[in-house]
Amino acid sequence: MSSRTHNCGELNKTHINSSVTLSGWVNSLRTHGKIIFIDIRDRYGKTQIILDKKDLINKGNSLSNEDVISICGKVNARTKDFVNKDISTGEIEVIANELHILSISNPLPVPIHDREASTEEHRLKYRYLELRNKTLQDNLIKRHNAAQVVRNFLSKKDFIEIETPVLMKSTPEGARDYLVPSRIHHGKFYALPQSPQMYKQLFMISGLDKYFQIVKCFRDEDLRSDRQPEFTQIDLEMSFVDEPDVRNLVEDLITTIFKKVNNVTIKKPFPILSYHDSINKYGTEKPDLRYKMELNSFKEFSDQSDFKSFKGLKYVTMLSVDDSSHFSRKIIDELDDYAKSIGAKGLAWMKCNGKNLEGGISKFFNKNLQSKIVSNYKLKNDSICFIIGDNSQLALKVLGLVRTKIAQMLNLCDNTIFKPVWIVDFPLFEWDEDQKRFESVNHPFTAPKDSDMEKLLSSPEEVLSKGYDIVINGYEVAGGSIRIHDDKMQKQIFEIMNITKKEINDKFGFFIDALKFGTPPHGGIAFGFDRLVMLLCGVNNIRDVIAFPKTTSASALMEDAPNTISETQLNDLNITIKKNEEDV
Repeated sequence: MSSRTHNCGELNKTHINSSVTLSGWVNSLRTHGKIIFIDIRDRYGKTQIILDKKDLINKGNSLSNEDVISICGKVNARTKDFVNKDISTGEIEVIANELHILSISNPLPVPIHDREASTEEHRLKYRYLELRNKTLQDNLIKRHNAAQVVRNFLSKKDFIEIETPVLMKSTPEGARDYLVPSRIHHGKFYALPQSPQMYKQLFMISGLDKYFQIVKCFRDEDLRSDRQPEFTQIDLEMSFVDEPDVRNLVEDLITTIFKKVNNVTIKKPFPILSYHDSINKYGTEKPDLRYKMELNSFKEFSDQSDFKSFKGLKYVTMLSVDDSSHFSRKIIDELDDYAKSIGAKGLAWMKCNGKNLEGGISKFFNKNLQSKIVSNYKLKNDSICFIIGDNSQLALKVLGLVRTKIAQMLNLCDNTIFKPVWIVDFPLFEWDEDQKRFESVNHPFTAPKDSDMEKLLSSPEEVLSKGYDIVINGYEVAGGSIRIHDDKMQKQIFEIMNITKKEINDKFGFFIDALKFGTPPHGGIAFGFDRLVMLLCGVNNIRDVIAFPKTTSASALMEDAPNTISETQLNDLNITIKKNEEDV
């Protein structure tokens, strides 16, 4: 067998009369009398092969789809009527004079070209076959291209790529760690990194003022469509910067990635929205700005109404949608059920008819009040209002989710449009009612706003942070902050979080010591690289851009992981498995 001279997506009219060798998979076979047409495929494309010699036809008749073959032959022009404009090789075909069968395929347990024809669990079991699908291959190629753009961009900005340890110390913050038992140090464990947070700050202390890494991270948390137990970050950190410096660099990086990978221009500067405004306008800190539909406070009017369910509630919020014709009573009831399923007591509604409101709870609002509502919110004729009330911000968050649901129903989520927004001014702390203590909203290394320093001890719940997220189309693509660079303040933050001095010393002592030796002001950000690629590929499931993803229960179905290990391995680690009562 000769080595291939070209790939299966390369040949065109300039190669006519050339002798070529192609190798790949049989994509399809068609027999027409004394001639066989084969489409041979590799990751570059498809080429039509013609077998018209008796010995080759005999061989061709033994072939099946997904057999691996190699052919030698001459490139020929297709007649005008048989040109295939849908593929790059559609103007030519190859007349074979040699055919080599390299590998015979068993019947496939999953179809390659129709992913919807089998369940996701079955496809993940045979992921190596599903990865022959062109869409998935294109996604992985786009992922590769994005990674190269990132490396080139940051390298030109004087960032250096440095690897950080994978086996590290477990720290009591963030999500649950994946733990690795030590064979040498019995009873002790490493943790897999949730993020290289302390390491990258140590680089700044080391004088390596611009660091980046495309790095694997691990979090043992509940999964969903945009989350995996192991994921990839674009991690970067800079010295002698404040919030605007990081935002400017990140905007340049994002616009460069989208331009070079997708040929999409995104305008700068990106809009900036405070956490408070984002929650109040969209019910979430991850707003999708591809569609408007902002939330509005409705308390002023509900307090004047006769609708007792809203009387005296702290939060009553309203969302209006143009063209109520999309919302039959059946659809409204489905939205009501959805709102209840995520915590609301119910979803109230009214339709606008001229200056009046009708249907739903409209009878509890007199005509004068109805007219004021229409005027105040500039409601369009035949629009519909949805309203939720509660004594907590649950009212905002549930209506924000209803907003997303409605946008999906009305097909407002165009995956070719990208709307980035900065979310800033997060609270530094949030109160954990179960633990009766403050927790970091971001992580405990995030610096407080300079203007809020005086409140740190007296009113920690009022302190804003120097944290920032970049959100695109409702997905948090990146998050970061300006870090604390003073050891006394870092201790103070831990103490506010009710972490004991012993725990501070045991878990973070080495890091606090490092802060004492001349630490520059610094900050950075970490991109969820998988989510970014998901947006670039226009898909809604992170598993479509990862080569070998886990299921939502963190299982790897192909290799059957996690799995049991031998008694010998357990003994080496000095570990015994505690049996459940039902196993005894």
